[in-house]
Amino acid sequence: MSRIGKKPVELPKGVSASLSGQTIEVKGPKGTLSFTATDDVTLAVEGAEIKVTPRGTSKRARQQWGMSRSMVENLVTGVTSGFKKELEIQGVGYRASMQGNVLKLSLGYSHEVNFEVPKGVTVTSPKQTEIVVEGIDPQVVGQVAANIRDWKRPEPYKGKGIRYKGEFVFRKEGKKK
Repeated sequence: MSRIGKKPVELPKGVSASLSGQTIEVKGPKGTLSFTATDDVTLAVEGAEIKVTPRGTSKRARQQWGMSRSMVENLVTGVTSGFKKELEIQGVGYRASMQGNVLKLSLGYSHEVNFEVPKGVTVTSPKQTEIVVEGIDPQVVGQVAANIRDWKRPEPYKGKGIRYKGEFVFRKEGKKK
């Protein structure tokens, strides 16, 4: 039995859910998101909550049960409060700034890196060494943050690069004479 799947997903005030077949659409103050569940689970909207139940006792049905419930909960969280990833830049001369819809990164290359921000995501740079990625879809927010981080991953000797806030970078000892 899935402990996660058993719990129904509560719909807060101002959020509505509509079901058509295996696709659930959630509307809230920040926007609209939808998710199509597999045929292994059954979705039901009952009052102010959404219930997910498996359609059998097969291993796949039990796997999809908890995953589908988590996906539905992410829809509700996304349209109410949204998702956020914070990145920090470490290194002498490394900085970031927003100009319109383009994130300009100075990362020690011979040129500035211009990162075009995709639709559905908001990127801000409150300080020169901080980047905040926000949006309603957790997959898109995580992918944009990973794409920004890929421009200069933290290296193990000096720790320079772009890292997630609170990320631990294992440091290596340099050469000895």
